[in-house]
Amino acid sequence: MSVHPLLATRFSPLRFDPDWKLTDDDVELLLEAARWAPSAGNSQPWAYFTALRGEPEHQRVARHLAASSARWAPSASLLIVTMAHRYVEDTDWAYSDFADYDLGQSVAHLTLQAHAMGLACRQFRAFDLDALSADLTPGAGWHVVSMIAVGRAAEDRPADRDRRTTEDLRTAPWSDRL
Repeated sequence: MSVHPLLATRFSPLRFDPDWKLTDDDVELLLEAARWAPSAGNSQPWAYFTALRGEPEHQRVARHLAASSARWAPSASLLIVTMAHRYVEDTDWAYSDFADYDLGQSVAHLTLQAHAMGLACRQFRAFDLDALSADLTPGAGWHVVSMIAVGRAAEDRPADRDRRTTEDLRTAPWSDRL
């Protein structure tokens, strides 16, 4: 048995086709996939701010990009700001240890749906977190975590991608003692 082709062929491009445009229906389908992700206690502690290129929201988000991501991210058809709800309702917990993990599950679902649609995603954190958070002003308990650029890749997937071995995945935390 081998890894599913959807996983094996996914990659994170640094160039997106600046002429490709996602539709509102495309965005809805991506969010639909994201909402089906598993979460601790079915808490679903994730939210997304979507910004299609050409819309005012896109410029609102793009102005907070760091120089490194500003070189490529604005050409993506869609920028998504990811947020996690770190406060756990109906508990005395001040912070959820699993909210960011659950958000990651949701992002992975969105990413694979995008790939199934012939699109590509690149997750990144190269932006001014404080300024973007102040601009979007998420409600209490919500925190901006990352962004995702979504669009049609303007480059081919590298033929040889360097990935850690499964052995390393099992032993890395203890490798200094092996």
